[in-house]
Amino acid sequence: MEVGRELIRVDAADKVTGRAKYTDDFHEGPMLVAKVLHSTIANGLVKSIDTSAAEKVPGVVKILTCFDAPAIQYPTPGHPWSVEAAHQDVCDRRLLTDRVRVYGDDIAAVVAEDAVSAERALRKILVEYEEYPVITDPERAMNAPGVPVHEEHPDNILKSMNFDVITAGADVKTAREVLDDPRYHHFTGRYETQQVQHCHIENPISYAYMEHGRITVVASTQIPHIVRRVCGQALGIPWGKIRVVKPYIGGGFGNKQEVLYEPLNAWLTTQVGGRAVKLDVSREETFQNTRSRHPIRFALEAAVADDMRVMARSVRAVSNQGGYASHGHAIVANAVTGIRQLYPDALAHHTEAYTVYTNLPAPGAMRGYGIPQGDFAIECFMEDMARRMGWDPYEFRLRNLMPLGYVDPTNGITCHSTGLRECMEKGAEFIGWRELREKYRNQTGPVRRGVGMAIFSYKTGVYPISLETASARIILNQDGSVQLHLGATEIGQGGDTVFCQMAAQAIGIPTEDVHIISTQDTDTAPFDTGAYASRQTYVTGKAIKKAGEEIRDKILNYGGELLKRDPHGLGIRGRDVVDAGTGEALLSLSDLAEEAFYSLEHSVHITAEVTNHCKENTFAFGCCFAEIEVDIPVGKIKVLRIVNVHDSGKLINPKLAEAQVHGGMSMGLGYALSEEMKFDPATGRLLNGNLLDYKLPTAMDTPELTALFVETDDPSGPFGNKALGEPPAIPVAPAIRNALLHATGVAVDTLPLNPQKLVEAFQSAGLIE
Repeated sequence: MEVGRELIRVDAADKVTGRAKYTDDFHEGPMLVAKVLHSTIANGLVKSIDTSAAEKVPGVVKILTCFDAPAIQYPTPGHPWSVEAAHQDVCDRRLLTDRVRVYGDDIAAVVAEDAVSAERALRKILVEYEEYPVITDPERAMNAPGVPVHEEHPDNILKSMNFDVITAGADVKTAREVLDDPRYHHFTGRYETQQVQHCHIENPISYAYMEHGRITVVASTQIPHIVRRVCGQALGIPWGKIRVVKPYIGGGFGNKQEVLYEPLNAWLTTQVGGRAVKLDVSREETFQNTRSRHPIRFALEAAVADDMRVMARSVRAVSNQGGYASHGHAIVANAVTGIRQLYPDALAHHTEAYTVYTNLPAPGAMRGYGIPQGDFAIECFMEDMARRMGWDPYEFRLRNLMPLGYVDPTNGITCHSTGLRECMEKGAEFIGWRELREKYRNQTGPVRRGVGMAIFSYKTGVYPISLETASARIILNQDGSVQLHLGATEIGQGGDTVFCQMAAQAIGIPTEDVHIISTQDTDTAPFDTGAYASRQTYVTGKAIKKAGEEIRDKILNYGGELLKRDPHGLGIRGRDVVDAGTGEALLSLSDLAEEAFYSLEHSVHITAEVTNHCKENTFAFGCCFAEIEVDIPVGKIKVLRIVNVHDSGKLINPKLAEAQVHGGMSMGLGYALSEEMKFDPATGRLLNGNLLDYKLPTAMDTPELTALFVETDDPSGPFGNKALGEPPAIPVAPAIRNALLHATGVAVDTLPLNPQKLVEAFQSAGLIE
């Protein structure tokens, strides 16, 4: 069995020795350097740009402004394109813009022989603006829009949704009927999450050049095939005239599931005769000018019966979309949908959600895609309801879990397998839930301890909301090994390793005999939409399995020809064609391959290439338990112990799965305790766009992380597997918040739980003066 082996990553040696090539390592010849001029206002119009002094700076090759760039609006999110206009992403970006919508908007670019010359030229460009009022608060933007961020949305609402879901068999017409029913207990809660940055090690970087009338873009991206399409759209040229190459990538976490500066770079090379142009953004630009996680405000209501059954809920969510649509309404829609799915209401559910333009930097995809925000809201709400009623929050959750076989009434996503109950049992046993809940019940003094929990569900991929498709190509090499070729991307998560294990399992050979290259080239790589939505081991995995089975059959057919035996009686085991009944080795794969390539009688190059159009989805589950210590006078939370327990179906590589969970938990800790992008509300300027002022946790701030698993066999997964990449980041923040509530009795309903906020909350509660 290759699936389930704890293999060392196939890219491990190259990465630790420095042999792995990233975007900045690829180009060996000289390149021009591009730098972007960013606006110094957050809302307004560029009236004029004077580049005369900048053009005289030695080394400057060309300066291009918003008045030179194509007047084409294009989309940027890493979504599959749709042939139906109603399902296409919002086109509201331009390469360079004269209509400024965020502080730091892209208004001009300098191309120079070196970075120093480009920076000097930037400082000499003079810009005249017409300024408009700045709106950074989404509620204000909706209700008092002033000058709209986008003229086609005068109320600044990009999109909204407002509907009721009635449970099958329920004799009610709206959720409001149940929420107002005096037979039930009624609750309300308000929760808010903050805007945070991905903080991947490698900043977004690309270089572009022209060859044979085509543009090649080499970029650090999660979505090379989508970058190709968007570059074509942005430049108004056929997509086939664009080639995108993706080398190793130094992290993305969703930020590079967006087409960022690749289209601008593609256009710049066309303006300098096709010479190679590098566009490498700084850490400050990464914070201000790429993407982040959406801040979302939630207002919840619930009606709960005496037996702890949630009868109905209402969720209102307002998402701050910033100045551009990016992934649009999909994020908040996913957040509120996740709230509904995790605890299906007995009678009815009301959903109301708004995605609102403001003058802040546009958020986009980030690990969890709205579910971390929604899970914080619902898991805090569940905790608050249980506390008010005197119920054990563990038992309250158990009473309302998504059951096996649940089918979402709006999109049809089905719960094919669930180990959530077992995950909760395992986590509770590890942390000592019942003992600690009693031990820390009635504490006094300045230092107190508490234990909290949170659960989650997470779908696998994007079907049926969007297209799910992937292709895989497998080629038999002359020595009997195989080459695996994918458009799916390794982005640091270990994808290439599990892809190889899947191919080996399907064919019947050792993983060591499957070779893969981490570089995707859209000219040669099979089509795949890329790394996002925890989709690749599920969607691409199905393509790999199909391709593996197809090449296995072709190998056996050729082996039957050589052995003069019925191929149906043959199998592959290890490095041999064997008798399927006895297991006897009959022919080595290396001899078969050599004969296939070089036979004078029947030479055939054995390959398989298949497409998997995935029309399935399923739910992954898990939970987090955290024990913390709170120093009340200084507002400091110390995490003593923390554990995530996951049901991600069958684990392809348990060690890599553990590493994924550790990484996600680390991100969750920062989200819970310290990370927040801070803006000047008057100007929209980011105040802490660097790794000194943005409080990213370090190794010194990280406790021992424990990852545990409950393996289920999901019938819809290619090997019984389902999502794992994003889930570990989801439940950490609400688990810590709920532990804080247990320790102090103080409910803090916004993130992050930093000292300033905690001290103010403790003062309001009378715990400190």
